[in-house]
Amino acid sequence: MACETERRPIRIGGASGGFTDRVAAISRLASDPEVDAIVGDWLSENVMTGYGAGKAKKKPQAGLSLEERKQNAMYASTFLQCFEPAISHLAKNKTKLAVNAGASDTELLAEVVKDMVENAGYSMKVAWVEGDDVTVPFQQMVADGHTFHSLTDGRSLGEWGHKPLCAQAYLGSFGIAEALRKGADIVICGRVSDAAPTIGLAAWWHNWGPVQLDELAGALIAGHIIECSAFATGGYYSRFKDLMKSRSHLNLGFPVAEVFHNGECRITKEKNTNGVVNTETVISQLVYEISGPLYFNSDVVANIHDIRLEQVSSDLVHVSGVKGLPPPPTTRCGVTAHGGYQAEWHFYLVGLDIEEKCQWMEEQARHAIGDKIMNQFTMLKFHVHGTSPPDPQNQEIATVDFRIFAQGPTADLFDGTKPDGFARKLYETVLQSCPGVSRPNDLRQSAAKSYWEYFVTSIPQSACNHRVHLLFGDESVTDIPLPPETHVYGPQPSYDPSQNRDLSSFGPTERAPLGWVALARSGDKASDANVGFFVRHEADDEEWEWLRSILTIHKIKELLGPHEYSGGRIDRFEMKNIRAVHFLLKDHLDRGYNSGSKLDTLAKNLGEYLRAKFVPVPKKFLEKGHI
Repeated sequence: MACETERRPIRIGGASGGFTDRVAAISRLASDPEVDAIVGDWLSENVMTGYGAGKAKKKPQAGLSLEERKQNAMYASTFLQCFEPAISHLAKNKTKLAVNAGASDTELLAEVVKDMVENAGYSMKVAWVEGDDVTVPFQQMVADGHTFHSLTDGRSLGEWGHKPLCAQAYLGSFGIAEALRKGADIVICGRVSDAAPTIGLAAWWHNWGPVQLDELAGALIAGHIIECSAFATGGYYSRFKDLMKSRSHLNLGFPVAEVFHNGECRITKEKNTNGVVNTETVISQLVYEISGPLYFNSDVVANIHDIRLEQVSSDLVHVSGVKGLPPPPTTRCGVTAHGGYQAEWHFYLVGLDIEEKCQWMEEQARHAIGDKIMNQFTMLKFHVHGTSPPDPQNQEIATVDFRIFAQGPTADLFDGTKPDGFARKLYETVLQSCPGVSRPNDLRQSAAKSYWEYFVTSIPQSACNHRVHLLFGDESVTDIPLPPETHVYGPQPSYDPSQNRDLSSFGPTERAPLGWVALARSGDKASDANVGFFVRHEADDEEWEWLRSILTIHKIKELLGPHEYSGGRIDRFEMKNIRAVHFLLKDHLDRGYNSGSKLDTLAKNLGEYLRAKFVPVPKKFLEKGHI
C-alpha cells in the first residue's frame, strides 16, 4: 500500500534542446494544465564558449539601467523569444519553469524575466542559480600549482597551450529544488547539467534529499531522455520513413516525463501532436551523448547497465531498472580560450575524373598559397564532400564540394584584400582550374573569423559557489551544501562480447547495410563522440545475439575506415535488457564543435554513416523486411 506522503508523478515537459528550438515550445506545454513543470536547455558547449568569451571582454556594467545592460547581455536571447508568449499560460496553470539559459549573465536574465512578468501584469516569483562561473577559483587553482587534465585527450592545461578566458562548471539540481521550496515559480540557471532541471523539479515535488540515490538516478535518466526536446519523439529517429508515411513527421510533439516517487518514469508527449514515443525513440535518446554504463552528474551517478523499458500503451514508455551511486567529488568544467582565426574556401567540381580533378585543385592551391603562408597556419585541410556517380541523373548529383579549411593565429593571414592573403591567393587559381570547376557567389566564409578552443576538465564541486538568489520576498540568498557522500571513479567498464556466437552459426548471409536491421543514435561531448546501436523492436533474440557478436571494437574501427578512425581509444558496453551496444570514441572530433574542421561537428551524422556500411547480414533477418 502506498505511503500517505507519496505524491502522484510530476509531469515535466521538455521544451528545448538548444538555442535553435521552436519558439512555441513553452507556450504549447504550458497551455496544458496537466503539465506541472517545464524544463529547457538553450546552452550547448559552443553557445557557452561564445558567451563566456564575450563576458570576459565586457566592460563593467555598474550604474547602467536594465535596458542598457540588455544591449550587451551574454545570455541566450532566443529563450526570451520562447518565454514571452508563454507568460500568461504559465501564470494561468501555475506551471513551474526551470531552464538552462543564463549562460554568462544569469542574474541579468533573471532580472529581465522578472521585468517581463511584471510588465505583463503577473506576479510569478523568479529565482536564479549561481555558481557555474568558476573562472576565479580555476585561475587561483592554476596559480597554486593544481594540474588540470583534459577529459578527452588527457593533455594537461599546459600542454593545451592556450590562455584561458573563462571556466564554466556544471552544477547539480539542489539549487533548483531549494528555489522551488522557497516558493519560486521560475528558476533561471546559467549552466547546470542538462538533466538537473528535471532532477530538481522531481526532488522538490517528491521531497527527496541528497541521499536518495536511486530516486535521483531515475530522475537523472528521465531528464536525459527529455533534455533534447523532440529527439525523444521522432527527431533523428532511424525509422524516419515510417513517420513520413503516416504524415506524422511535421511539427513533432514535445516530450513529457512522468517521474514517480521511486524515481521510475514514463515518457510520453504532448496530446494530439505528431511524432511518436516508443521504446525505439526512447532508446535512441538514452544512448545519445553518454560515455558508458555510468552516467555522471553532480548529485548522483546513474548506473544504466540494467535499465528496462516497457511499451505501456501508444506513446507511453515506462523506464525502470536505473540504480543510483554517490556522485564524484568533482564536476565537469569547460575552459574557453581564443584559438585564433579560421576561414574556408569552396570549389564545386563536376563530372568525370573527380579524383584527379581534386588532386589538381589541391596541388594548385598549395602552390598558390605558398610555403611562407602555409607554415604560419596551425591547420590546413582539404576535404572532398560527395562523389560524382556514373551516368548522373542531373548536374547537381554529379557535383562535389572541394573544401579548403585553414586556421591561423592572426586575421591578416586570411585577408582577401591583401596580395598575400589566403583568399586572394585562392582567387588566383580560378582561371587556372581544371575543367568543370565553379566557386560560390557568397565568399564570406573566406574571410577570417575568430574561433574558440575548449578544454574540458573536472573541478572540485567545492570550487563552485553554488547559491540560490530569490528575486522576491526578502530576496534571500541560500548556500547549497556539497553532496554528503562522494566517490572517486576510475575508467568506465569497457568490454567486447563475452561468449559471443560464431557469426557463421546464424546461417547464410548477404552483404547489406547494417542499418537495414539496426537502429542507431550518435552525439558528442567536446571532442569525444559516441554511438549506440540497437535491434529493431520486432526483432527476436537472435538478431540481438548477432548484433552484439558482430559489433566488436575491432569491427567499429573497420566500419569507420582509415579516413574516419582517428586512432583514439574506443570503449564498448552492452545493455542487454534493451538489446543495445554502445561505443565511445575518444577524441574523435578534432577538438569539437568550436574549433574542429569536420562537417559533422557534433557527431550527429556518425550513427547514420555507420548504419550505411555494408556487413554480411543473415538472410533470415532480411527476409522479415528491413528498416
